[in-house]
Amino acid sequence: MNMKSYLSEIAVNNGLDPKIMQFPDCEVDPVKIKVVMINEVVPKNRDDWFYNDTPDPENRRTAFGLFARADVSVKSMRDILDLGIYITAALKTPKESSTADPEVIKAQLPLLEAELALFANLKVIMLMGDVAIKMVNMIAKAKTKKNACQSGAEGRRQHWNNTEFYWSGVRIFPSYIMTGKNLLIEPFKRDTIINDIRRMMEVIK
Repeated sequence: MNMKSYLSEIAVNNGLDPKIMQFPDCEVDPVKIKVVMINEVVPKNRDDWFYNDTPDPENRRTAFGLFARADVSVKSMRDILDLGIYITAALKTPKESSTADPEVIKAQLPLLEAELALFANLKVIMLMGDVAIKMVNMIAKAKTKKNACQSGAEGRRQHWNNTEFYWSGVRIFPSYIMTGKNLLIEPFKRDTIINDIRRMMEVIK
């Protein structure tokens, strides 16, 4: 199935305009997906999006670098999908300020919920940033009355200390945003993500 077409339909059904959104434009066999990596938000420049057909989108270059440092060789988004890993963003429109608008989060929550609902064989959800953590916790709490993991920095701290979070049998990894200049400014975030990718790969072997 084509994820862009699927999510465009979900957007319309929820009163959202798919034309202003950035969706993963890829063919996916839902039964083969074992991991969903949820980055915080799509880039302001569409040319930088993971799935853009420009020669070297910034998001994709950053992601491939993280995978390479985790000893996972990938050269295309199809390589990542073939490993059973689907990458998306919690928010399908860029943030207008440094923080995400709560109303935008609420409006776009059905899109992320629809994505996650597709994957019956999911083993890991990687939450790349506080918005991703917040939105998955909102989905989990609505279904089970409990968060999928501790929020923000506390969840990451417990994760580093080897606390394992699970939501409906799926392992939850609270991590950092996997794109942007923060990975250069704060290399400990980059190293944390690399370690999380290694741990994720161990889970799905």
